[in-house]
Amino acid sequence: MPLHREGTTLIYCGIDWAERTHDVALVDDTGQLLAKRHITDDAAGYKLLLELLAEHGDTEEKPIPVAIETSRGLLVAVLRTGKRKVFAINPLAAARYRDRHSVSRKKSDPGDALVLANILRTDMHAHRPLPGDSDTGRAIAVLARAQQDALWNRQQIANQLRSLLREYYPAALEAFATWANGLCRPEARELLKAAPTPSRVARLTRAQLQAALKRAGRKRGIEAEADRLRDVFRAEWAHQPPLVEDALGKQMLALLIQLEAACTAADDLAKAVEEAFPQHPDAEILLSFPGLGIQLAARILAEIGDDRTRFADARGLKAYAGSSPVTRASGKKSSITRRWVKNDRLNHAGYLWAFASLRASEGAHAHYRRRREIGDWHAAAQRNLFNRMIGQLYHCLQHRKLFDEQAAFPAPPLPVEASAA
Repeated sequence: MPLHREGTTLIYCGIDWAERTHDVALVDDTGQLLAKRHITDDAAGYKLLLELLAEHGDTEEKPIPVAIETSRGLLVAVLRTGKRKVFAINPLAAARYRDRHSVSRKKSDPGDALVLANILRTDMHAHRPLPGDSDTGRAIAVLARAQQDALWNRQQIANQLRSLLREYYPAALEAFATWANGLCRPEARELLKAAPTPSRVARLTRAQLQAALKRAGRKRGIEAEADRLRDVFRAEWAHQPPLVEDALGKQMLALLIQLEAACTAADDLAKAVEEAFPQHPDAEILLSFPGLGIQLAARILAEIGDDRTRFADARGLKAYAGSSPVTRASGKKSSITRRWVKNDRLNHAGYLWAFASLRASEGAHAHYRRRREIGDWHAAAQRNLFNRMIGQLYHCLQHRKLFDEQAAFPAPPLPVEASAA
């Protein structure tokens, strides 16, 4: 899309974003300041901003490009309407640009807006505009990231609870060790709620244990599980002094409330993702890949988006995901290392994807084994597999094709002797 011109002059806009107010600066292609304005973070302020842009020739067909230090919020949503290019500039990049033109280290909000406008004027080719993802894709991104955050928060609280139980209630850790998800299971939370101390849990009868398991939603093996729990809880365990034990029990209950809220949030957001993700046009392609279920596929889509022009080629996507290695060369020294600057969410989802694909795809498992045989550690082999899978995903999305195991992992050529025979 051609840049905006006011007459024959290119116009650039920089916005220094803040919580309640924003500073706006407009410059031309010579760096001359054309206008500056201080606006509020509300509908009235957004209207003033759009009017200021319109005064300098902003139109729907030729909008003025805008640089801002955030990619989220209502202001960004207003600016992204139509064909306008919005550039989310990393604050570190803005600070380095400021140092290029000033040695006094002075800083002000209007000055920062001017710096952002000049970044577009001189280095717009080095920055990427926000991708033009669809509303459906952006909505799925919100839900998938929120669900991932909820899972991380749940695990963090569960770790705190486990650490606390280790101080005074080892019987609970022993009893729940055989359950998947451990302390996050409804049965574990229900039992801790019924008996917050080891002294109280040892007094629970078989009938009370069975009732707690039923309240938690357990349907099978209730009697046998209640007997196992009763044996564990009534075994010999070390105890804190009674007053200390009661105090720790109250602390545990407070932490348990947080864990229950985190579990509920994670479950509710997972259901929301399950409802929203299948409605996306790319869902069928993503789910055709081995190792990708709805939740993990939604996380992948959330980070790569559905704007097919976002990445020029598969190499760009691989670099963004952090799956491809990076070469560092200086003089006679050269090294190939893992990539540290990456999308951490996508990289985390990619590791889970590669791990899950080992059982879901014979080709993926064979590829992983070959990498291990040539000397890769487990993490390096997983990263290499993810690198290959995400390259195939890029191809399938660009050409609207489903995953093909034979095309993705063709059989290696036979040895010369075997082929000759």
